[in-house]
Amino acid sequence: MSVLSRPYFHDEAAAFEHVEGMLWPQGPVCRHCGSMEKHYALKGGRTKASKKNPNGVEIHGLYKCSDCRKKFTVRMGTIFEESHLPLHKWLQALHAMCASKKGVSAHQLHRALEITYKTAWFMCHRIREAMRSDDFTPMGGAGKFVEVDETYIGRLQGVPKQKASAAHKNTVLTLVERGGRARSFHITSASVAQIVPIVNANIDRETILMTDEARQYQRVGAEFAAHGTVEHSAGEYVRGKVHTNTVEGFYSVFKRGMKGVYQHCAEHHLHRYLAEFDFRYSNRSALGIEDNVRSLIALKGAKGKRLTYRQPA
Repeated sequence: MSVLSRPYFHDEAAAFEHVEGMLWPQGPVCRHCGSMEKHYALKGGRTKASKKNPNGVEIHGLYKCSDCRKKFTVRMGTIFEESHLPLHKWLQALHAMCASKKGVSAHQLHRALEITYKTAWFMCHRIREAMRSDDFTPMGGAGKFVEVDETYIGRLQGVPKQKASAAHKNTVLTLVERGGRARSFHITSASVAQIVPIVNANIDRETILMTDEARQYQRVGAEFAAHGTVEHSAGEYVRGKVHTNTVEGFYSVFKRGMKGVYQHCAEHHLHRYLAEFDFRYSNRSALGIEDNVRSLIALKGAKGKRLTYRQPA
């Protein structure tokens, strides 16, 4: 059976049941007071009538708290809160973004889900917020390798295309643990002052660090168990276990997605796209995590995260 034939992708009641099972594994939790006591399911309700929906829209998953007597749904306190879109369309979009290695454009979702482009664009950013990792534990460890490199993408606001050299582009720093996760940062420049604090804060000192020959890494490399470097300027790319091919592979997928699928990204939104590509890499098939499981992980990440349309970047 195809994954997309599952009821929660097409039926709203099934979609609520699925999301409640993932976000409320021990039963409904009141968003207002946090009570987990017995709550009452309210059925048959409808939203206020409008021009598009003269009879209103049937309300699914509505509960009344037995303690504070207030109403709530599983949408509250998640990326789905105050969205007028049916929950099953949210699940379709979330699955599409998790299953597409290089991402899926808002314009494609706008056509596939039959929603406005503006709605699809904001939906994508909300899903990226769900993908954002809250795990700040150090990467690597004894006997493990972490590769570090930086790349440049797009161009800074106000810079003409013909003048977009590396100094006029957005700088991205990425740490990749071999056989593990990725963690990317949008930084203002590839300077020692920008790179060293991030490397120190995110990598375990027992790790074997792998970088290119850039001077930014020479001093910080001495603080780790070992520091291997390759001289790209001399045409060297691999010397035994010394290489940065893993992080280069991450950048290959990242750039193909940003240029081929998304095509344009404003500087103040770049960190959200980085979270998206980090998420898919850290939950990839090579680690035994396939599309359906990856979607469930992203759905769990929707809890406790809100992103409003006018919220600062």
